[in-house]
Amino acid sequence: MLFIYPLNISPQTTEPASVINYLLLGVLLLFSAFASGSESAFFSLGPKEKEDLKQEESRAANLVLDLLTKPKELLAILLILLNFVNIGVVIITANILDSFQFSSETVKFLVEIFGITFMILLIGEVVPKIYSTKNAIRTSKLVAYPTFLLMRIPPMSWLMHMMVKGSKLLQKRAKKKGIKITSDDLEQAIALTREEHVSEDEHKILEGIVKFGNTEACQIMRPRMEISALDRTDDFSVTLATILESGYSRMPVFADTVDNVIGILYIKDLLPHLHEDTGFGWTNLIRKPYFIPENKKIDDLLKEFQKMKMHMAIVVDEYGGASGLITLEDILEQIVGEISDEFDDDEIIYTKVNQHTYIFEGRTALVDFYKVVDIDGKELENVKGDSETIGGFLIEHAGRILKNNEHLTIEGIKFIVESSDKRRIKMIKVILPEEEAQ
Repeated sequence: MLFIYPLNISPQTTEPASVINYLLLGVLLLFSAFASGSESAFFSLGPKEKEDLKQEESRAANLVLDLLTKPKELLAILLILLNFVNIGVVIITANILDSFQFSSETVKFLVEIFGITFMILLIGEVVPKIYSTKNAIRTSKLVAYPTFLLMRIPPMSWLMHMMVKGSKLLQKRAKKKGIKITSDDLEQAIALTREEHVSEDEHKILEGIVKFGNTEACQIMRPRMEISALDRTDDFSVTLATILESGYSRMPVFADTVDNVIGILYIKDLLPHLHEDTGFGWTNLIRKPYFIPENKKIDDLLKEFQKMKMHMAIVVDEYGGASGLITLEDILEQIVGEISDEFDDDEIIYTKVNQHTYIFEGRTALVDFYKVVDIDGKELENVKGDSETIGGFLIEHAGRILKNNEHLTIEGIKFIVESSDKRRIKMIKVILPEEEAQ
């Protein structure tokens, strides 16, 4: 059986105190609208609106800009006012409802909860925020003076300073504790947050930033066998010819073998001496080289390059011999991708036979190989040992130089030697698993 209880709401009294309560309620709702609207107006001002206020040069505009220089204090005073006012609205509304007769306490409770919430949201939150957001400059100028006074009138000013200081203490404690996030977590987050409007290049830059701190110098260096270097015993004419042929602005200088780098020649240092004869002592112009170990992290190296104002470092192995060369450009390419200039003609040489078959030169760096076939490369990195090229990778795994048509399958990827000699593997066919084929 369904019982329906009539609300039976009727005023019990019409005392003057009830009229005062209505007036107080109206005033408090106006203050609530003021606080909400002010917050939306101030914090929705963008760079363009702020620039317009600067050009206006009125007292109200200047005051708005001055308030925005202290965002924590501004937000604190508006939140304090809003909370005090809303508490007052609840108390006054409860007193007004006491003057009405309800059929039960449950009905009265529901009216208080939903009625007061609806009134505060509509009049004190939604309407003023919508208006102030659409008219941010006008509203912020209108409320600037009252807000300025509130920030200087006790006890509101005291509460504001206490709230700001308390938030600073909490921030300091939060910073000390910190949050430990691994690079794998960041990579997963980037993969999960891939959006359609984000281009592939932008996504690769994000991935490059994440992997940047874990990359070692030996992974991206130019191997010793591919370095264009100057012999200190060469005369000036031979040195100039070597420089013109290479097209580099900085070149290492070695003594006896490329293993023994003694300095770096900046080509700009030669410009005042181009008219000199063959016997010119160009070795007096070489600068001191900067040596780094193979396991140097490139994020640390980048900071050192910036601090020392250098662009090149010689990578040395555990015995002190030069194993390669790394430049500032090599480091930046790990984030932004390939950087090419008018002298770059050494693109990665490979042939794409079909969707999952490629042919590479044996000297191709593993890092470049990952980029071409578009794989993560983590599995290969875990088993690659000290090798940095595809050819070296296969030699290390086989324990010898593989002959033509010999093959290895590593982590599901099949490597077939197409061409080799007694010293190195020249060409390699790579067959990817179909699930990894592009």
